Amino acid sequence: MSEILCVYYSRTGHTQALMEEIAGELQCECVKLDDGVDRSGAKGWLLSGRQAMARRVPSVKELETRLPLEQYDLVIIGTPVWAGRCSAPVRSFLLAHGEELNRVAYVITRGSDVRYEEVFNQMDLYVRTPHAAAVTIRPNAVGSTFWRQEFLSAVRAIGKENPGHAG
Repeated sequence: MSEILCVYYSRTGHTQALMEEIAGELQCECVKLDDGVDRSGAKGWLLSGRQAMARRVPSVKELETRLPLEQYDLVIIGTPVWAGRCSAPVRSFLLAHGEELNRVAYVITRGSDVRYEEVFNQMDLYVRTPHAAAVTIRPNAVGSTFWRQEFLSAVRAIGKENPGHAG
């Protein structure tokens, strides 16, 4: 696959670290979403959970990417789980740009043993076609490295499905 973009939001740094690892493995561009909201500490945690439950869509700053979004073969979207949903900044990004994305994959980070796979379907509501690959990872938990490698294998297989774009 020739053009991959990783886009993510991270409140605590766990999603950021994982997305940077994935982007490094795939040698692709990686961009963080920014909504300009201080979400640090307990107050930020409560605000984030409330916004997710209410399905709020805060404004996010325009992404600066090397190419227009529609020119990427795959956009990998990373988000933490907030109150059983994707983060509010990621929801805003998907609502604003979901129709521009040709193919998507999802990386969800979580703090519990609950896998939250239903979040994939929630995110699919905002994009043109359902996700091509997805993984839910609890950072630093037993098995997290295995699931990251499984996701990378799935992404590489997507590139092989379309030999004209294989990298």
